[in-house]
Amino acid sequence: MQTKLILITAAMIGSIAGTAFAQEGTVTGAAGGAVTGAIVGGPVGAAVGGVVGAIAGTAVAPPPPPVVTYVRQQPVPAETVIIEQRVAVGEPIPPQVVLTPIPEDPTYSYAIVNNQRVIVDPQTYVVVGVVE
Repeated sequence: MQTKLILITAAMIGSIAGTAFAQEGTVTGAAGGAVTGAIVGGPVGAAVGGVVGAIAGTAVAPPPPPVVTYVRQQPVPAETVIIEQRVAVGEPIPPQVVLTPIPEDPTYSYAIVNNQRVIVDPQTYVVVGVVE
């Protein structure tokens, strides 16, 4: 019976997290999932919600258009950084990569990595956009 309750609660929280994501563009992660889970399903819901929220919390809102335009207009340096890992939105890049701040919006920085222009959250080094 308890397993069935956990599965039902997880499904409910998954649908709530999806709705919250669609409305806000970002998800608060494990903490937000735990709070939502506690409201929906009590202590068991809090545990399940924390797991669901942590998974959904990796979703990243795209950078605003002025930031993308700024990065697109910057010249590409003669040498770019090459890393072994795949560059993808939502994934961190190594902290050794030197980031260039975006003057109009310091909440973003950019770098040229693996011959791609990437927009990065400078605090977490998570890629929030790849400029084509």
